[in-house]
This record gives sequence, C-alpha cells and structure tokens, in this order.
Amino acid sequence: MLDGDRLRRGRLACCLALLALLARAPPPNAAYFGLTGNEPLTILPLTSEMEEAAVKAHYKVCDRLKLEKKQRRMCRRDPGVAETLVEAISMSALECQYQFRFERWNCTLEGRYRASLLKRGFKETAFLYAISSAGLTHAMAKACSAGRMERCTCDEAPDLENREAWQWGGCGDNLKYSNKFVKEFLGKKSIKDLRARVDFHNNLVGMKVIKAGVETTCKCHGVSGSCTVRTCWRQLSPFHEIGKQLKQKYETSLKVGSTTNEATGEGDISPPKKSIPGHSDQIPRTTDLVYIDDSPSFCLMSRYSPGTSGRKCYKDKNCDSICCGRGHNTQSRVVTRPCQCQVRWCCYVECKQCTQREEVYTCKD
Repeated sequence: MLDGDRLRRGRLACCLALLALLARAPPPNAAYFGLTGNEPLTILPLTSEMEEAAVKAHYKVCDRLKLEKKQRRMCRRDPGVAETLVEAISMSALECQYQFRFERWNCTLEGRYRASLLKRGFKETAFLYAISSAGLTHAMAKACSAGRMERCTCDEAPDLENREAWQWGGCGDNLKYSNKFVKEFLGKKSIKDLRARVDFHNNLVGMKVIKAGVETTCKCHGVSGSCTVRTCWRQLSPFHEIGKQLKQKYETSLKVGSTTNEATGEGDISPPKKSIPGHSDQIPRTTDLVYIDDSPSFCLMSRYSPGTSGRKCYKDKNCDSICCGRGHNTQSRVVTRPCQCQVRWCCYVECKQCTQREEVYTCKD
C-alpha cells in the first residue's frame, strides 16, 4: 500500500499525464477512446506549486469530459475519479467495438453517430448504456483496491461461514463503494418518462452483470500446504467476460412499452400494447436489456453509422450479412510475416520471414 506522500505523488503525476494526453487528443467525443488507463506515470518530487497544478489539471480533465453539473462536482471532489472515468470510457468503448466487430453496426462512436444513437431507444443504445455503467462500476471498484481513490480503499470482509478458517487479506475489489458511486453518478429514473426508465433499467443491468461475476479468491497458508488458514478476497471477473455476457443479453433484448401502475400511478416497463411479429410478449426481467425503437439496418450511411460500404468482411462468415446483399470485392495482396520461430539460448527468438498471398474482402458500395 502506498504511504500518503507517494499516493499524492502518484495522483499528481496521473493528473498531469491525463491532461497532457487529453490536450493532444481530438474533439471530446473521440478524445478518450485511445487511452487504456495504463499509460506510464512518472513519480515527481512534490512542491506546493506542483500540488496546485495537479488540482488544476484534475479539474481540467473533469471539464474536458463534458459532464453534467452534478457529475462534474463528483468528479472534482476526488482526484482519482477523473482518471477512473477516462479509463472506464476507454474500456467500455473498446469492448463494445470488440463485441460488434463482425456486425453491421460495429460500435462506431465517432462524430455525430454517438449523439444520434443516444437520442433513440435502439437495441444498440441499450447495449451502450449497459456496457458504460458496467465499465464505470468495474473501473471504480478496481481503482479503490489499487489505492487510487481518497474516499475508498479495499473491500471490507463480508460475513463468511466457518470464519475461524478464514483470514481476510489481500485487497479485494470494492464493489460496495463502486455501486453506490455509480448509482449516484448516473442519477435516478424518472417515473414519467419511458425513455428515462429504459435507460436507467439498462444501466442497472450492466451493474448486475458485474455483481454476478464477483468471486471470492483464496490463498492457503500452513505447513507443507496444509491450508490451516486461508487468506481470501473478492475479485471481479475480467471485463472481456462482462462484455461477452452483455452481448448475449443484447441478442435476447426485449422491446417494451409503457403502462401505468394503478396502485401507485407510476409508469412501468411492459411488453408493447400491440403484438409485433417477431417480438416476444414476455414481461422483461430485471436482468434483461430492453429497448423501445426498432433499429435501422446500418447498411447505408446515416446519422447513426457510416454504413458498410468498403467494410472488411470474412468470406463464408459474414460478408453476406454485412454487405447487405450488395456483394463484395476481392483483392489479392502479398504479405510478409515472421514464421518458423525458435527460442535460442540465451535469450532471443529467431524467426524466418515468410511471404504469402492472401485475399481481402470488402463490401461493395
């Protein structure tokens, strides 16, 4: 665990590094997608001027993220939040692009596309809300256990059976604090607006998938591995696994409408009033992704996507689907790659260079 002085130095370096990265970045909608949250940080000697600069840098990062007033206030109150938000945005966007890499909509979020999608209640919008809330929940829990936050630290020990055989150690991911922060950061649902209720519901789905993936990891201690005492801590699933589960929920998402609860007078999410061919009348569960608008085809350029013209596809796998029946072009090219690699003692890898011809398939206009 870092002591107070090293922790402040790390946060200072982090804020300055983030500010430098954002200053070189393109406009806000695309600014953070190139970051991984793992950029190397230099521990700098502290001075009062540098501490003041760190605070200003931290505030500027929060301002660049284009947050709402309440969210900006939450970002500014803990120096670790800005770094965590950038990491969460990057992680969520990259995972979205990975999960949809073979489909017509490949999670293109540049320019106007992201804003236009978020104005509608498509299946794709539902996934974006879920993967974003999951990303923030995951990143915040990890930031707490990594010592990057002032307001939280490692997860506290839960009530465990056979407690005499357990010793709470390590540093568990703090999901309790993370859930509380994310719910406050994202805001509460409106009882009147169906779209707001749907977005809130999908936010919660992302958080629930994170919670369902928490595991208790233990390490044995004792003579000759006797496991007299086990040190245990909570650990989140890898985020790639979270993305995979949310993609599966996207595939089975439900179209919904709105009804009024006669007892409370509040609106409820329910199946559409009119039966729609191809859509289930199933009442959505709290773990289902839901949407209210049918998605466009994403075949042609529109306000929602650049279309699939010129997109690379894979013959016999997805060219027919992605190219929307327009067919595909085939180009042949020669590529050179390392091959027949062997490890040599000591200590390098020796490879030959192999040249081969490969075919590339792209969708026709």
